[in-house]
Amino acid sequence: MPINPPVRAREFQVLDPCLLGRPVHLLPVFANRLAETLSAAIASPAGRRYWGAWRLAGLSFERAPDERTLRWLGVNGPFGMAAVAFERGLLLGLLEGRYARNAPSTVGRDPHAERVTATEERLAATLAQQLAGLLDERVAEGLAAIGAEATPVPATGRAAVGPASAPGKAEWVLRVVLRARHGVPAAPAAAEAVIETAADGAAPAVPAAAPAPEDGQIWIALDHALMAHVLQGLMADKPGGRGPRVPGEPLAAHLHVKLEGRLVSKEVTLAALFGLQVGDVIPVSVGRADVLLDDARLFTAAVAEHKGKLCLTSFEDAE
Repeated sequence: MPINPPVRAREFQVLDPCLLGRPVHLLPVFANRLAETLSAAIASPAGRRYWGAWRLAGLSFERAPDERTLRWLGVNGPFGMAAVAFERGLLLGLLEGRYARNAPSTVGRDPHAERVTATEERLAATLAQQLAGLLDERVAEGLAAIGAEATPVPATGRAAVGPASAPGKAEWVLRVVLRARHGVPAAPAAAEAVIETAADGAAPAVPAAAPAPEDGQIWIALDHALMAHVLQGLMADKPGGRGPRVPGEPLAAHLHVKLEGRLVSKEVTLAALFGLQVGDVIPVSVGRADVLLDDARLFTAAVAEHKGKLCLTSFEDAE
């Protein structure tokens, strides 16, 4: 009897072992903040010079694209390298909007049939620098929120842009979807985002809609160093976090541990335990209590009463 293979409605991100234990569930929060920054930059007078009649339609973390035709441009920054790749149709539309003053359109054209010009390469390098600069600004704001030393990086004046290798399937990639303002709105479609749920009270990332005929895509790959800084800046958004701490504060001053006090213990037989009834009294004597850390006996302490509460005092090492 043939066995039908399971239906896989979606593909899931392969987790990077280097990121286990990190607050990856808060990545949609960072994507949402970056989307706000990018939308404002595109809509600004300086941004319209380059982005023309395009607007942000979605931004989210997901798996790296499996397209060998993409050209990746690496931009080194103070927190790591960001590799940026543009969909060719989008880049040609941006080129037309900036130099030919034509309305951007990706319908009815074959981008692969058009040769790559030096002007197109310069525009791709400039836009890659802008995107990497906005990304670094958001990373710097996150690090400043936890008290880490970080200097915001402007979108201009960055290091030179050079060719970069394509990211691996296990690496995190930001997918940016731009939509032409004059185009017909596409039917909304939820993207197969990598992170579908955020922490309690955390705002989800702007969903990256499925590309429509008038949409263009940009991918931003983060190397391990840049991704580590992103996750470090998200520590302030963890539930129960202490917020900013003083720079240079020793680890022992802000590391929380849970201590348990064992006031009394008594051994009884199993028959006596099952024979207990309502009103029975088990005689015990309270001496020094044991102070435990994860079932490890660290101290002994005296039991005292203070304002109606039992307290532990006179700590002594257990050994």
